[in-house]
Order: sequence, then structure tokens, then C-alpha cells
Amino acid sequence: MGEGFVLSKTNEKSTPICYNCSYNTNRIPGSVTVSTPSDYPDEEIRLFVLKKMPEITKVRDRMLSQARQTEREYVSGESHFLWGKPYRLQVVYEGNKYEISKLPNKIILTAPERSTKESRERAFNEWYREELKRVLDGIVSRCETKTNLHANEYKIKNMKTKWGTCNIDKKRIWINLQLAKKPIECLEYVVIHELVHLLEKNHTHRFNSLVEEFYPTWKEARKLLSELPLDHIEKGEQVDYEKEDNSK
Repeated sequence: MGEGFVLSKTNEKSTPICYNCSYNTNRIPGSVTVSTPSDYPDEEIRLFVLKKMPEITKVRDRMLSQARQTEREYVSGESHFLWGKPYRLQVVYEGNKYEISKLPNKIILTAPERSTKESRERAFNEWYREELKRVLDGIVSRCETKTNLHANEYKIKNMKTKWGTCNIDKKRIWINLQLAKKPIECLEYVVIHELVHLLEKNHTHRFNSLVEEFYPTWKEARKLLSELPLDHIEKGEQVDYEKEDNSK
């Protein structure tokens, strides 16, 4: 299939053919994995790749060009984002509890003297979780009113590969914890996006039309998600940018 392409076949015949552009420090960044059912003809796979090549190139170039933060140590002087705004971190070592407070231009983390990077990161993530919970209820109410669609449950998870996911059968939506770092309009776009999956499973033309109807500025929100710095990736971690073939 050519350099930078990996073919992965599955025994699940109902699985749609799709591709992933992978940012993986153990492979060539931008490697493309094409996943297909095991009985999918090789010629059809080749035609799929040729047809999708302009789109694959665009996604891969965007992924490779997007800025990434350096690894966070959770020490004074670092920059940390909340709702799209950068804040300077000040760490105060005292007591035996973790506390975080936000001022107009900085975030103050109080941590025990013997705290580790990992423990400070956990404290930060719990703070982000509370911030996201605080805002999410209002966003969900607004989005469900706009769409007249309702999920049974919303949950928050720190995900590496997706901004959100929707379990259609259980009507459960997962929201990426990292969205607390992005502008609020990005969170609203992701909620709308996942709610629309309750009407349309795949990313078809109808799906995009529905997102456009319910959230006309979705392209601007998606552009913000693609332009703001992504988190640092540890060696061996992988972030996928997945597209399905919905042309059939």
C-alpha cells in the first residue's frame, strides 16, 4: 500500500472500512492504518485509499502541524489552559492537602512538600473534572433543547483519541476531560455532535447537515479544536484521527 500505510483486517464483517492517521512516537508520525473486514477485496481497499488520498493528506498534514505543549511538570511558571485561556501556574508547597484556586491571570496550586508530578497532575485533573461538571449541565440543557434529543447519561473521561463518544444503544455520551482546557463553544459543538449520533450513526452528509442545522458555527468550533495546542504525547502513546467510509 506504500510507505506510511498499514493494513489491518478484522473478522467483524459489519465493520466499515476506515482509516486512522496516527501520531505515535514509536512509528513514523502520520502513519495511516486502513482497517477493513477480513473479506474485503484488496482492489477495493486500493480504490478506497486512492479515493480518500486528498482527505487523508489534509488530515495528516493538519495533525502533524498542530502545536503540542511540552511535558507538564506542574511547577511554578508553567502555562495551563482553562476554557481556552492560558493561566500562569504558581505552586505553594505547604500542608498535606491539594487545593487549587483561580485568579484573573494565574492558578495557585497548594500541594504537600513531598508531592510528586503524578500526584499534582491527578489533583489538576480532578479540578478540571469539577470545572467541566460545573459548566456541562448548562451546555447539555441548551443543546438538548436545540436538538430535541436527549441522552440518558453524560460521563467525563480523560481520553487520548476522541473529544467525545456516543453509545447509541444506551444513549450514553462520554465527554473528554481535556475539553475543560478549550473554549466553551468547543464543548457545545462536541455535545451537539454526539447528540446527532442518536439520529445518524455515521458521519454521513445527513449527519453534517443536522450538525449545521443545530449548531451553524460548528466549523469555527472545530477549527478552534484543531488550532489550539494539544497535550504532550509520551513515547509510545498514540492519537488517532479516524474517518469512516460512508459513501456506500
